[in-house]
Amino acid sequence: MHRRLLSAALLSVSIAAFAPAVHAQKVPTLRVLTHGSFDLPKEQLAQFEKDAGVKLQIVKAGDAGEMTNKLILTKARPIADVVYGIDNTLLPRALAAGVIEPYTGPAAQRMSVATLDAGVVPVDYGYVTLNIDKAWFAKSGLALPTRLEDLTQPAYAKLLVVQNPATSSPGMAFLLATIGGLGEEAAFKWWAAMRANGVKVVKGWTEAYYTEFTRNGGTRPIVVSYASSPAAEVFYSKDQITEAPTANLFLKGGVFRQVEGVALVKGGRPAARQAAGQFIEFLRSPAVQQSLQTTMWMYPVEVGAPRVEVIKRHAVEPSAFDNPPTAETAKNAKAWLQRWTRTVLK
Repeated sequence: MHRRLLSAALLSVSIAAFAPAVHAQKVPTLRVLTHGSFDLPKEQLAQFEKDAGVKLQIVKAGDAGEMTNKLILTKARPIADVVYGIDNTLLPRALAAGVIEPYTGPAAQRMSVATLDAGVVPVDYGYVTLNIDKAWFAKSGLALPTRLEDLTQPAYAKLLVVQNPATSSPGMAFLLATIGGLGEEAAFKWWAAMRANGVKVVKGWTEAYYTEFTRNGGTRPIVVSYASSPAAEVFYSKDQITEAPTANLFLKGGVFRQVEGVALVKGGRPAARQAAGQFIEFLRSPAVQQSLQTTMWMYPVEVGAPRVEVIKRHAVEPSAFDNPPTAETAKNAKAWLQRWTRTVLK
C-alpha cells in the first residue's frame, strides 16, 4: 500500500509516548524499517511494546522500492532489526544483496493464503491493478477499455499515470503484470506504444493517486493502484457514501498479486533479535490481521481470517492475475527494469 489511501507522513515515527512508564532503567528499542504506508492502530502498537518490553522505533522510508534500496545501501551498518514491506517484486533484489535473514518461528510454519520465499514471513496481500474515475468516464462518454491494448489508441491518449518501477513497488508490480500477461516482447511493444500515447510516469503511488488522478484534481482518469482502493474511497468518505467513486479494471496483463512480508535484517542487533521475532509474530496475530484491512488496505494472509465489511463489499478479488513465474522474475527483473527504462524514459 500500499501507496494506499493513507495520510501517514513518510517520516521516522516513535511511539514511545504510548509505552508503559519505566523507572530506573532504560527501555530497549526495536528498530523497524517500513514503507510509508505502514499504519496500525496506536493501541495495538502500544500493547506490543508492553508485551515485548521494548520501545518501537518505526522508520518509514518512502515507497517499498525506496525502502528496499535504503536497506541495501545501509547493509554495512544496518539501520533496523526487522523490516516490513518487502514484497514479491522486491524480494529477489533483497536476497541478491544479502540484507535479510530467514525467520523460522511459529508464524513461518503456519499455512497462509499467500506465501513468500527465503524465510520472509507473509503478512498481507493485494492486487495492483488499474483504477478508473467513474465520474470522469461518465462525463466524457468514452467507453471503458476492455483490453490493455485499447490504451494505446488515440482516444485514450494521456489518460494513464503509472509509477516508475525503479522506485515504486506498485510500479514494478504493474510492469511484471504486463510481462506475465502479454509476454515479454508484446509487453515492451505495448510500453513503447504507451510512451507514444502519452503515458505519464511518476515516482510513487502517492504522487500518482493524490496528484495526477482526476479523482483528486489531476488530469489522468486511469491510475495504477490497488483492488482495495475503491473500498478505501468509501471508508474515508466524509459524506458516508455507499458506492465507490472509483472502480477496478481487471484487464489481461494488468493485474499483479502482491504479497508483503516481514523479515529479520541481516546484521541487526543480537540484543534485539528476540523482540524482532515477537514483532513478526505480532503482525500475524488475529488483531493485526483484521486491522490492516482498513489501515493498510490489504487482505490478511492468515487462513480463515475474517474480512471486514467494507472489504467484502467494495474490494472483490480478481478471478485471475498475471504474475510471471517467481524463478523467471528473479532471473530477469533487473534486465526488464533496464529495458523498461530505455523503452519508456530515454
